[in-house]
Amino acid sequence: MSSTLITRAALAVPSRTIAVSACGAIGTTYILTGGHRGYASAKKAPSSLPGAMTFTDALAVLKAKEVSKPNHLVEVHIQTNTKAEKHSQPIRTSVLLQKAIKQDSVILVFAEGKLAEEARASGAQIVGGPELVKEVEEGKHKFDKCISTPGMYPSVTKLARILGPKGLMPTTKKGTVTEDISGVIKAQTAAFDIRGDKNGVVHTIIGKINWDQKDIEGNYQIILEQMKVLAAERFVKKDWVKNVYISSTQGPGIPLISNP
Repeated sequence: MSSTLITRAALAVPSRTIAVSACGAIGTTYILTGGHRGYASAKKAPSSLPGAMTFTDALAVLKAKEVSKPNHLVEVHIQTNTKAEKHSQPIRTSVLLQKAIKQDSVILVFAEGKLAEEARASGAQIVGGPELVKEVEEGKHKFDKCISTPGMYPSVTKLARILGPKGLMPTTKKGTVTEDISGVIKAQTAAFDIRGDKNGVVHTIIGKINWDQKDIEGNYQIILEQMKVLAAERFVKKDWVKNVYISSTQGPGIPLISNP
């Protein structure tokens, strides 16, 4: 990841939950106006969506709708085809955006001694050794990112059944089992998290209404590319991303013509 992106202006945004609803019969898509929106059911999606626009045209509609609300958010909702996977897994990944969007994430680190001190100094909110493993097993902590030192990893493996389904299990492949605690925390803090709901629909912010189009679209393209990477990792050859919608805080949900 390029270090130059970390220095760009960051946007602090509150955590939000957006539900995807089936607004009628399965397979039917509605585009709602007046600040309300509907999205296709995650179970089935039509091959051609009425009212679909290019990204440029859809963003222009949202900017016009929210002209008096420049700080309102622009979001995309990416509908995946969970049936295309042999074993459906939670969608959880991170990217470095073209223009940063700051998230408030809780980082948990399994470490002892000097590495534990390093983790705290680097900004990790929850740090501990064997006692922390037991606390996580008992469900005492809520966190968004998880890192482990190699020394603690054998003890952490017993948490695989808890952390694995949530996409939080530290692994050497992801670089989250490491002795470079400060470096990994820095990278995790700069990265933007992307998550899917239980229906395999990703809801994510890509910018603000008053941002330049190139920055909003740049963030969108980075997220789409990461979705292709996830599809390859899941051995899905095609048709994993079914439909993509763009919306804003009070604007309509608009389907986009071009999908990966």
